[in-house]
This record gives sequence, structure tokens and C-alpha cells, in this order.
Amino acid sequence: MERSYGEPIYNQFMARSKKYNNIDTAVNLMQAMQIAIENMIQEIQKPVDQELSGSQRKAELQSIKQTAVDAKELIVERERLEQLIKGLKKDGEIKEERDYSGGFAEQYSK
Repeated sequence: MERSYGEPIYNQFMARSKKYNNIDTAVNLMQAMQIAIENMIQEIQKPVDQELSGSQRKAELQSIKQTAVDAKELIVERERLEQLIKGLKKDGEIKEERDYSGGFAEQYSK
């Protein structure tokens, strides 16, 4: 799809008649995250060129490792976003995240 840089881009979120919706936005973000994760996985699966020298090979392997770490973090964030969407659908609002790492009693103290 060719885009002219002189004209503005309009999408479903920019339409003046449509009200902004957190759930729709979060779902679209979650779908984009899934595509990004799949792209990262494809990059990781590509074989390392055997003709690379020692330092080049090490840099390539480090890049692959960083991509794997980034993909893992994105998976965790996607899961959090999925939970946020479930909460939005259930309660209709975004609630403040609570830290329940202290234990059972702290979880029910608020």
C-alpha cells in the first residue's frame, strides 16, 4: 500500500463520530503485540551464517539472545494486557494495580 506523506492518515480511532474505547484500543494493541512476537520468533529461527568470523558470530548470537529476551518480555506484557482487557470487560474501568507480593494477608487487606 502506497502512502502519500502530504495527506493525513485516518483510521478507526481518528473518526470524530466514534467514541474512544479502551477495550478496542487494548485489543488492537494485543493483536499488534502478537504479530511482533511472531516476527521475533521468525528472526530467532533463522540460521546463523557459518561464514561469520568469531566476533561477528558472537555479535549475531548476542543479537539472537536479545531478541529472545525481548520476545519473552513482550509475551509477559501481552498476558498482562489480556488480563486488563478481561477486567475492563467485567468492570468497565481500569483499576489500579495492586502489589500482592507480600503474601496472603496483604492480598486481602485492601
